[in-house]
Amino acid sequence: MACAIRGYVMVDQATDRPDEETADAKADVAADRFLTHMTVIKSASPHTIDAYRSDIKEYLRIVAEAGLDPFTSGKELVAEWFRVVRFGNVETTTNRKLAALRGMYKFWKKNGIVDANPFGAVRALKTAKTLPEFLPVDQTFTLIDGIDGDSPAERRDRAILELMYAGGLRVSELVGLDILDVDMRNAEVRVTGKGGKDRVVPIGSKAIGALRLYLAQRGQVPCKKTGIVDDRALFLNRFGQRLSVRGVARMIDKAVDKVALMRHVHPHMLRHSFATHLLDGGADLRDIQELLGHSLLSTTQKYTHVTLARLQDVYDRSHPRARKTGD
Repeated sequence: MACAIRGYVMVDQATDRPDEETADAKADVAADRFLTHMTVIKSASPHTIDAYRSDIKEYLRIVAEAGLDPFTSGKELVAEWFRVVRFGNVETTTNRKLAALRGMYKFWKKNGIVDANPFGAVRALKTAKTLPEFLPVDQTFTLIDGIDGDSPAERRDRAILELMYAGGLRVSELVGLDILDVDMRNAEVRVTGKGGKDRVVPIGSKAIGALRLYLAQRGQVPCKKTGIVDDRALFLNRFGQRLSVRGVARMIDKAVDKVALMRHVHPHMLRHSFATHLLDGGADLRDIQELLGHSLLSTTQKYTHVTLARLQDVYDRSHPRARKTGD
């Protein structure tokens, strides 16, 4: 059944396309159930949820355009999805998309939405192993000490850098901190990491000193028109709201330009620097694992490769038997 309205032919959705629309709606509802599960039960970060939502939306569009049913089709779902996403995506991005779909189908199977997980046996693509980027101690100090002003925003920025380096915090953990998470007396912060797991991290006198100076002027960071909107958040932006991950990244870019480090510094490099400097100083690997909030020791062991690689470079440049002929 069709009817003409203003020169357009409109399809009666209730009679001509019920199966297609019902299938699309069912897939959207099932996907939302999985994302809610990831948010509430798994405590996935907003960044992860946004990425998964985009990946799943892309997948449902791909299979719909191919005329496949995401609930009953089998291996052809994987083949069609991979045929599309293998172009224009690096291996790590494709693997993230795969993780989203594998997790969704695992949830669907557990809840009786599908009978099998077509992505369950699909292996992730091999990726080139890269060592964590970090700053040498002198460059780390240069970056932090470069913020030496006494304005409310500068004191906030100094406290952020001191805290990220002192505690090895992920940037998402940093912006998620509330004022009550900071224990000034014991020089500790309570951090909520991946999977909603809490840990207590020592931060030392430098970070505590910077935090004291910032908190004394915290109410002056927002512009006068807005005032403080978020009473709980430790770090505020100029609108009085919780500072975002992107806001921290922009601040670090400006700090790098100010001291002319002549290299790109992303927020996670302070976390890498924290771990590498601790290891260089003789800290036990398991203690570093605890401080970083890693579930697996193997995740922390990547920093040993950084240290060994640097030692090999020092050896190659310094040892008489390692020097090339003519050096």
